[in-house]
Amino acid sequence: MANKKKSEFSKQPAGDKALLIFGYVILGLFIVAIIVPMIYIILASFIDPVTLQNTGLTFDFSKWTTTAYTRVLENQQIWVGFGNALLYSVLFTIISVVVTLLAAYPMSRADFKGKGFFNTIFVITMFFGGGLIPTYLLISKLGMLDTIWAILIPGAFSVWNMIIARTYYMGIPRDLQEAAEVDGATEMVYFFKILLPVCTPIIATISMWQFVGMWNSYFDAMIYLNSASKQPLQLVLRSILIQSQPEPGMVSDMQSTAERAQLAELLKYATIIISSVPLLIMYPFFQKYFDSGIMAGAVKG
Repeated sequence: MANKKKSEFSKQPAGDKALLIFGYVILGLFIVAIIVPMIYIILASFIDPVTLQNTGLTFDFSKWTTTAYTRVLENQQIWVGFGNALLYSVLFTIISVVVTLLAAYPMSRADFKGKGFFNTIFVITMFFGGGLIPTYLLISKLGMLDTIWAILIPGAFSVWNMIIARTYYMGIPRDLQEAAEVDGATEMVYFFKILLPVCTPIIATISMWQFVGMWNSYFDAMIYLNSASKQPLQLVLRSILIQSQPEPGMVSDMQSTAERAQLAELLKYATIIISSVPLLIMYPFFQKYFDSGIMAGAVKG
């Protein structure tokens, strides 16, 4: 196999070889830029904060500790935020995927009257928005402040995802719908029982995008949610990473200001690892759908 690959590479023109080598070098640099910080964060989360501050990373296991993970996992607000983030991400993904798929279907039909008008309206929203203050006033007038709907509804529809789903629909042979019509299937039957089952790749791709986007989002929750019981994990993580203020109870027994600062630094790394675990678990299951789902928008416009 190696000889075959080597022979295929040797057959390439000199310009193509240079381009491939350049691409491999850039890809390698990107991989290093991603892996090195990840390794550092994982190791730093186990090292004693005094040792980490004075000497940096060390493989002297006597200097390692699980204090950060113990304090993070024992903190009630972390678990409340984790549960909220998971709930918001799942519900947001379901709502977003349903709305996106339903909106993309008529836009994929050549016989849909008003298609050009709606397409223009959708595209305009990709470049222009109402802004934070008008959006906040709208959410307030609708009575959604400090509710889960302020997080789920405003960003549920993505024009970009709709365009990708529409393009995927357009790539499905028209013969499939004609055969369904011959068998007496209605538009609803065709969409839910015939079309959607063959759209698994694009559904999985959009679902993963939306889940990750909501899981990593904290700004909307910071603006619209006031109750601590409704705040997602990302707000707790933000307070640790940016404000260096761990939640009450995580460092309550630390008397020294210096010790509090050192432990806060250690908690940053542990919290990053814990908040990344769900995404690391999900990616392998969705990876196989990415290529077919994303490439749909690249080969047909």
